[in-house]
Amino acid sequence: MSDSQQQILAALRKNLPQATTLPDLNQAWTTYENPAEHFTQVLRSVGGEVIDIQNEDHARSELQTLASELQAKKICSLVPLLPMNTFDLAAVTDPHELEDIELAILPGRFGVAENGAIWVAGDDLPHRALLFIAQHVVLVLPRSALVSNMHEAYQRLKWTNNRFGVFVSGPSKTADIEQSLVIGAHGARSMTVFLTSTPGEARAHGE
Repeated sequence: MSDSQQQILAALRKNLPQATTLPDLNQAWTTYENPAEHFTQVLRSVGGEVIDIQNEDHARSELQTLASELQAKKICSLVPLLPMNTFDLAAVTDPHELEDIELAILPGRFGVAENGAIWVAGDDLPHRALLFIAQHVVLVLPRSALVSNMHEAYQRLKWTNNRFGVFVSGPSKTADIEQSLVIGAHGARSMTVFLTSTPGEARAHGE
C-alpha cells in the first residue's frame, strides 16, 4: 500500500461519524377509529377497489361478476373458499407458464389503514410471480386483520423462516418525468380487495 493510501485511510479513521442513539418508537402513532373505512378511502385513491363481503355466497357472487366483467379465461385461486381455478397450478414448474393468467385470487395476511397496503406472504404463494404477472388481482383480507399504521404492521411480521413477502397497495403504477401515469405496466392492471368478516374466511387465512 502506498504512503498516500495509508494517509487517506488514517485520516478516515480519525474522522469516524459519532454514534447516535436509535429513535424511540414507543410513541402515540396515528390510529383510526374505523380502520376499514380509512383503508378503503386510501386504497381507492391509489387506483384500487374494496368490496365489503357479507358472507361466502356474497364473495362467490362478486367474484363471478368480476370474472365476467373482465372476461377472464385463465383464473388462479389460492383461497380455498373461492375455488375458481381453470388450470392445475400444482403442475406449473416454470413461472413463465403463468404469463397469461388474467385473474388471480390470493390471500392477504393483513392490511394497513394509513396507506392501503396489504401484506402478502410468500408462504401463501407457490410462485411469487403470481402477484405481479396476473392481469388482475383479487386479495381476500379479513376485516379483523386491519391495523392502523406501519408500526403496528411491522409488529405483526415474523422474521424467522420467511422466504418472501411484500406490501402491495393498488394496481401497478408507473410515471415518467413528464408525470404521465401508466397503470399496469409492471404488474396488475387492477386490484380488488375483498374485505371479509365471516369466521370461515378468517380461518382460511390462519387468523
